[in-house]
Amino acid sequence: MTVYLDNNATTPVDSRVADEIMRLLVEEYGNAGSRTHEHGQYAQQVVNRSRAAIAQTLDAKDDEVVFTSGATEANNIALLGLAPEGQRLGRRHIVSTAIEHKAVLEPLQRLQDFGFEVDLIAPDVSGRVAAADVLAAVRPDTLLVSVMAANNETGVIQPIEDITAGLADHDAYFHVDAAQTYGKLTEPLRAKRIDLLSLSAHKVFGPKGVGALITRRRGYRRPPLTPLTVGGGQERGLRPGTLPVPLIAGFARACELAEQERADRLTACIDYRQRILEALAPLNPIIHGDQEYCLPHVLNMSLPGLDSEAVMVAWRGVLEVSNGSACTSASYEPSHVLSAMQLPKAQILGALRLSWSHLTPAADWSEAVARLGGLR
Repeated sequence: MTVYLDNNATTPVDSRVADEIMRLLVEEYGNAGSRTHEHGQYAQQVVNRSRAAIAQTLDAKDDEVVFTSGATEANNIALLGLAPEGQRLGRRHIVSTAIEHKAVLEPLQRLQDFGFEVDLIAPDVSGRVAAADVLAAVRPDTLLVSVMAANNETGVIQPIEDITAGLADHDAYFHVDAAQTYGKLTEPLRAKRIDLLSLSAHKVFGPKGVGALITRRRGYRRPPLTPLTVGGGQERGLRPGTLPVPLIAGFARACELAEQERADRLTACIDYRQRILEALAPLNPIIHGDQEYCLPHVLNMSLPGLDSEAVMVAWRGVLEVSNGSACTSASYEPSHVLSAMQLPKAQILGALRLSWSHLTPAADWSEAVARLGGLR
C-alpha cells in the first residue's frame, strides 16, 4: 500500500464532508441567487449557515466572510484589490516576506509592475522571519503588510502575533495567508488587527475549488477592496459568480469538524511525526527549519548524499512525498524558500517535504529505508 504524505498540497476529503456535498449536489441543487422559489431559498439558507459557521471559528462577523475559489484567489483579491486605494492615497509601499507562496509573490510582482515598492523580508536559517525586521520595514506610506501564518514547504510558523501587536498603531492593512494553519492552529488568526485572511477548504479536509477571504472591518469600515472581476454582484460585489453551494457547505462542515476534533488530530500528528523520525534515524536526516516553531504534521528534510528526485522514484509504491510546493512542482526549480534560508545547495537539491494528517495510515518505513540503500 502506498501511503500519501503530501497533505500540505491537499488533504483527503473527510467522508462526513463528502456526504454533505453529495446530498446538496443531487438533492438540493438550487442556485442561491434564485430567491423566488424554495430550491433557491434553501440554497441561500445553506450559504448563510455556512458563512456563520466559518465566521464563528475565527471570531469574525458573518458578513466579513467572502467565498472564493480558494486561497490563491483570496490572496489576489486582497493584494491586487487594495492597489486602487494605495494609488488614491499615495501609499505605494508593501512589506512581505521572501518565503511567501507564489500566490502572494506573483501578485506582489504585478504590483511592482504598477509602480508599487515591495520589501521582502528574508528569514534566517530557522525559516522564520523576525517580527522586528518586518516591523522595522514599515513606513508612513506603507499600504499593506502580508505575512503567511506558516510556510507551506517547511511548516515553520511565522510570528503573526508579534507582528499583529507591532502594527497596533499603524494604518497599514495586515494580510495573512492562513491556508496551512486554519483548522489546525487557528487561535492567532482570531486577532482583530488582521484585516484580511485567506483560507482554503482543501487544506482542511474539505473540497477543492472553494475558500474564503475574511475582510474584517475597522470600526464600521471594510477594507477598501476593488473587485478583480465584475458581473452579478454576489459576495457584496467583491467576488461575483454563482456560488458553489455544495462546496461551500462542505467547507463549513470541514471547519466545524476541525474545531471539534483539533486536540485529537494534534495528538495523532505528533505521534506520527515521532514514528517518522525514529524510522529515518539510520539515514541521518538533516531537518530544515526550527522545529520549535514547526507545525506538527510537516517535516522538511534532506538525506545526505541523496537527491530528492532519486528518493521519490525509489519510494514509488511505498510513500508519496514532494520536494516543494505543489503549485511549482510541475517545472521543478530549487526552492525559493530554502534558498532564502541560505541553506547549502546540496540540502536544497535534496530537500523532501513529508506532510501527514490524523487520517494517515502507518507506512512500511523499513521498506522505505531499505530502498535507499543502493542509492548512496
